[in-house]
Amino acid sequence: MASSARIETVRDLFVTGLRNAHALEHQALALMDRQIEHLARYAEVESRLRSHRGETERQIERLETILAGLGETHSALKDATMAFSGNLAAIAHVFAPDEILKNSFANFAFENFEAASYKALITMAEEGGYAEAVPLLRQTLDEELAMVRFLDETLPLVVTKYITLRAAGDTASH
Repeated sequence: MASSARIETVRDLFVTGLRNAHALEHQALALMDRQIEHLARYAEVESRLRSHRGETERQIERLETILAGLGETHSALKDATMAFSGNLAAIAHVFAPDEILKNSFANFAFENFEAASYKALITMAEEGGYAEAVPLLRQTLDEELAMVRFLDETLPLVVTKYITLRAAGDTASH
């Protein structure tokens, strides 16, 4: 039988992780919103980001469901801070002539970070006996991994299109 200190530790870590993931998803929304505005020349990326934006909204709802089941809520301060930092990160690339490339690299890293976060949350849920949370977290993990695969598969296409547009003297980023 697990000690009460271990049970309390797992719960604290799990709740903190859920709040962090909630804030991370708000950062993702801010990043996607700024990027979607600049993807006219990359319709396949724009379409997938719009779709993933909807998934992200549902992921936030799942996290809120899990937190509510634990008698907890998300951190409005963390959410606001992460959304703000997402906006700043997206704005940092706007004026770069290779904005699409920078965003593609950043998105790949960000989605892998999210996937790792959900894998850790699943482990915490299993360790803490929060079985009801596991299917919700797995659904989100599957969505994040699907986005990682999309970004991985489309990166060569994005780079090739960027090169083609630049070589033709066209605006290549948006």
